[in-house]
Amino acid sequence: MCVVCGCADAGDGTNKTAGHAHGHEHAHDHSHDHVQVDPTHGDLHFGAGEARVSVPGMSQARTVKLEADILGENQRIAKQNRRHFEAHGVTALNLLSSPGSGKTTLLCATIEALSRRAPGVDVAVIEGDQQTSFDADRIRATGAPAIQVNTGKGCHLDAPMVAEAFGQLHSHDHHHHHGQAPASLLFIENVGNLVCPALWDLGEAAKVVVLSVTEGEDKPLKYPDMFAAAELMLLNKVDLLPHLRFDVQRCIDMARRVNPMLQVLQLSATTGEGMDAWLDWLLEWTAPRDDSQDALRARVAALEAELAQARAALEG
Repeated sequence: MCVVCGCADAGDGTNKTAGHAHGHEHAHDHSHDHVQVDPTHGDLHFGAGEARVSVPGMSQARTVKLEADILGENQRIAKQNRRHFEAHGVTALNLLSSPGSGKTTLLCATIEALSRRAPGVDVAVIEGDQQTSFDADRIRATGAPAIQVNTGKGCHLDAPMVAEAFGQLHSHDHHHHHGQAPASLLFIENVGNLVCPALWDLGEAAKVVVLSVTEGEDKPLKYPDMFAAAELMLLNKVDLLPHLRFDVQRCIDMARRVNPMLQVLQLSATTGEGMDAWLDWLLEWTAPRDDSQDALRARVAALEAELAQARAALEG
């Protein structure tokens, strides 16, 4: 995980992540007892240990401890973010994908479609990239407020970054109110990366993973943590399917092997195909919640039914 993989590398071959510097002149003078070796082909699996990641010069136990410490502090701030969002009547959604999946194009199309279908819903965006404000500029061109967060060498957003960005939105009076607030959506477009962002809670209500059909249907099994953490998978650029060898059902099956409860929508941000279903899903988050016992029981029953269907599909 990026908590310990070297995101804090000083650029001179010295890793400062663990709070101490050490060079790499000592290559291979430490054991890799946690590595699995395939006896047939000699393939190596460095994620088979307790920490599920290999860090040069660091034991698995030390790696687990370091990750827990860092993520614990992030989680504390994520909980604050969640309370802050709720106080402002904001539903925050964390959009995740690899680079080039079409997240920003999808967001622009979504903002424009929501302005027509649900003009009473306020929308704002926090944009995450290592450099430039290109994506935030595109969002602002739609009329929606956006704050760009550049992470530098960082490969993901974290809860403190989102807290500061949300504060910037609020300080600029971008439609956030305490008390009986109007329905409001905050899209957090994370840095393009199918690995590291899966681990980091930003205080969002849900994670949404965007997968383009140009990427290949095996991505959910190659990057399982991301798809396991998501509530919804958007299969984007379906207008290109006639020109590709992409098995949609195989992709969905692979995703549900990782996460049987994963919801899936197919769409094209370019042609508008499937956008209505995506808007329906979004507007459910802004609808008034009925917390009565009957509503809760109905929701549990619906989830149990979905789980039974997913299990049957996997066994079939």
